[in-house]
Amino acid sequence: MTIIKFNHKFISTILIEICLVFLLFLGISCNQALASMYDDNLDGNIFVVYAGNGSLVPAKMALSDSLQRQIPTIIVYYVDDSPSSKQFAMTVSKIQEFYGRAANIIPTMVDSIPVKDKYIKQELGYYYKNTVPQIVILDHNGQKVLDIQGQVEYEVIDDALRKVFGLLPRSESIELKHHS
Repeated sequence: MTIIKFNHKFISTILIEICLVFLLFLGISCNQALASMYDDNLDGNIFVVYAGNGSLVPAKMALSDSLQRQIPTIIVYYVDDSPSSKQFAMTVSKIQEFYGRAANIIPTMVDSIPVKDKYIKQELGYYYKNTVPQIVILDHNGQKVLDIQGQVEYEVIDDALRKVFGLLPRSESIELKHHS
């Protein structure tokens, strides 16, 4: 007959570890996400999290390059923990869907703008008005076509971009559709 001896100290340590893992799992699974589109909690880059569009950040090129190459530019000022910026991320993604190949879109987290007394036109701080979200559209010549703060409907932005690209107004044109 074989007698098996149990090490009670070893078994109790294993049971305690299993209980701790179970409690940890229970705590994680019962907690809801701490951030949402309607609060000021940080939960990551808004374009990735809320618009499903990580291709917006970082921008294709800097503002100075865009101005030098005479490419229409769309500057979007935002903060990752701002509810209105989070909600506006989907509009910015829609702008990229239709104008992303023809214009340079520069999403700019305002915390990344260096604090200075004065900025030049080639710097992102030059156009920023201390409000998020804010969108600024510059034409081929670097002239400001639109500068608006807060939640803006896509159609307002589309109207300005149609002027920049010489497209017919929406009322005289068929609806723009994304090519697959």
